[in-house]
Amino acid sequence: MPAPLSNPPYVLVPTAFRFAALAALAGRAPLGGRREVVLATYMAARLAQDVLADRGLSQPTRVERAAQGRTWLANIALPPSVRPALAKLVDVSAASAAEASAAVRVVIAVTSPFLDTKAQGELEQLAAALEMEPAAI
Repeated sequence: MPAPLSNPPYVLVPTAFRFAALAALAGRAPLGGRREVVLATYMAARLAQDVLADRGLSQPTRVERAAQGRTWLANIALPPSVRPALAKLVDVSAASAAEASAAVRVVIAVTSPFLDTKAQGELEQLAAALEMEPAAI
């Protein structure tokens, strides 16, 4: 019987990549409209996820990141049907989890023509996680 395999002590634990389906979709999308929407959605989702307490980001840090996100968002070409929802999500990434969850749900609705099922699922999971977050006192 062969001996069980074990990891050597110097092996690093693989890091989890946030929103892998969104990133993969952006990588596959042709330059232009769809790619811009997916990249903007990816950025907004990452900011929104940082509202979760276990991410450990302070409110002042999230405010600064939201301001930088708004600047970036203003400089890319997005359809008029998508831009307001993504801008709102970036803005509420500095606020509460409840506000972020509601904004993620709106983003899911307006970006559904641009996203595949896996990317939409990642956003659904984010909205659910934000809804489960206890309200700040």
